[in-house]
Amino acid sequence: MPRNGGACPFCNAERKGKSVEEIFEELIKRVEAKDAGAIYVLGSYYRQGLGALGKDLEKAIELWKQAAELGFSKAHFHLGIEYHNGGDLKKSKFHYEAAAMAGHEVARFHCGLEEHDSGNYEKTLKHLKIAASTGQYHAMDELRHLFETGVVSRESIDSTLTAYNNSCAEMRSESRDAYIHAMNGTM
Repeated sequence: MPRNGGACPFCNAERKGKSVEEIFEELIKRVEAKDAGAIYVLGSYYRQGLGALGKDLEKAIELWKQAAELGFSKAHFHLGIEYHNGGDLKKSKFHYEAAAMAGHEVARFHCGLEEHDSGNYEKTLKHLKIAASTGQYHAMDELRHLFETGVVSRESIDSTLTAYNNSCAEMRSESRDAYIHAMNGTM
């Protein structure tokens, strides 16, 4: 089931009774109106080969570039992934950084990984600490690993862990916890 319960991701209008073709027409109207989110979604459809579009990575990247130019951080993030996978680390780093500066926590984590691969451990720690402080689990886990190998100090890991726990506590809610328990079958 879609995360928004089947409502339009752009206006939250109910979609019950609408055909796939009608939903796609709505998306195309949003794309034509230069809606960055809609352009990103259409690019993702091409990336995944959804519907009658067929899988077309080149078209997906073209659309994500348009969305990124309009400031859509998820588009920058996915461009970072594709360029990384394609071996263009300079473009990958650019897009990860653009997404991170827009507040995309997972992109910030990837910035840390890229800096680690480049041997720049000071920047690695900076990116990972920022990402972990926002509640990004993988960044905190990577910092834990770096602590266990002696790269991160006790003081540094403790202060970041406190920020991580505070961020996670702020995100908690009864409905979120109920959903997590239901998904894990622990209710």
